[in-house]
Amino acid sequence: MPLPLPDLTIIFLVAIGCSLLVGALGVFALWLARRRTLTVRLTIIVATTLISVLAGMVAIASAMYLSEHDLIVFLTVAAASLVSTALVTLILGRIVAREHRELRALAAEVGLGRRLGEVPDERDASETAQLRAELVATSVRLADTRDEVAALDRSRRELIAWIAHDLRTPMAGLKAMAEALEDGMVDDPDRYYANIRVQVDRLSRMVDDLFALSRIQSGSLELESIEVSLYDLVSDAVADLRLVAASKQITVEARGLKDLTVIGDPKELTRVVENLLMNALQHSPDRAEVVLETSRHSDGQAVLTVSDSGGGIPTEALTEIFTTGWRGTPSRTPDEPIGGGDVLSGGAGLGLAIVRGIVEAHAGTVGVSNTQVGACFEVRLPAAVPVE
Repeated sequence: MPLPLPDLTIIFLVAIGCSLLVGALGVFALWLARRRTLTVRLTIIVATTLISVLAGMVAIASAMYLSEHDLIVFLTVAAASLVSTALVTLILGRIVAREHRELRALAAEVGLGRRLGEVPDERDASETAQLRAELVATSVRLADTRDEVAALDRSRRELIAWIAHDLRTPMAGLKAMAEALEDGMVDDPDRYYANIRVQVDRLSRMVDDLFALSRIQSGSLELESIEVSLYDLVSDAVADLRLVAASKQITVEARGLKDLTVIGDPKELTRVVENLLMNALQHSPDRAEVVLETSRHSDGQAVLTVSDSGGGIPTEALTEIFTTGWRGTPSRTPDEPIGGGDVLSGGAGLGLAIVRGIVEAHAGTVGVSNTQVGACFEVRLPAAVPVE
């Protein structure tokens, strides 16, 4: 016979009341244990849940069971369930706490700046595994960032040292020549004046390179976007450096497509071509040949190659050659001026770094490879009129 509705209502209200009362006590106990271990708090949560269920059942059973024997059996089963649940909770709590300690240790490693080498199992989709994977990835990103910052800092310090060294040489020469002229100890003043101009040109070129590199690295390089003939840029660079080539009896040949155009800043692109050509002239022996060629790649990009006869670049340096301050020789002392003093070979090792910065600012790429007789630099730029 089904129970009447009023009786069911009373049972429901009693059960709800007991559960709410036990739940409130559990919340209070959890607040008291807020500084305890994770295992203790998990035990309180599970025990509160179980006791809230049993409290209502015990309250109703004690009022409605006709047999005292059945009531004792029920209470015994409830107590056994409570004890077994507490034991299981302790075991599971220790497992969860151990994972928590592992995560805390990993977080401490990340805080110390160490790179975590653990590779999580991709098949493990648990929250703990995902958090562990994120910590590992974060440690790798932070370590890479620190390495990059350290490398930039080293490069900056080396650059400052190299610039200071390169500035000292022409400045010392200027001082010595000025003192000799001032003391009237010079038999041929015109030769001293010419050498002073050479040293001033060297300083001016170094300062200009530093200014250009600072604009590139700071992101303040402003580019003009007009249609430029790549072959005309090559022809102008060859004409500007003809005295340098003639001083070493180097043959400079410009060839390739004459109708190849790109969108960019003609002044900055001219700097790219001249820096590459000057680099080729510096490292080519006397009576050698330097070839500048313009062509179109299969993907439609405009291509400029500068090939020299300088014997190539060491394999380990191919990836470092565009780094700020890189030079092809261990010596940091500028070479003697070539080209009658009009253009200087010595510098601060900034030319190729400037080339890379300008090319990348034009959405292009620059690379280098070795040939049988020397090195070949290749610049790729988006063409103004792509291939149909």
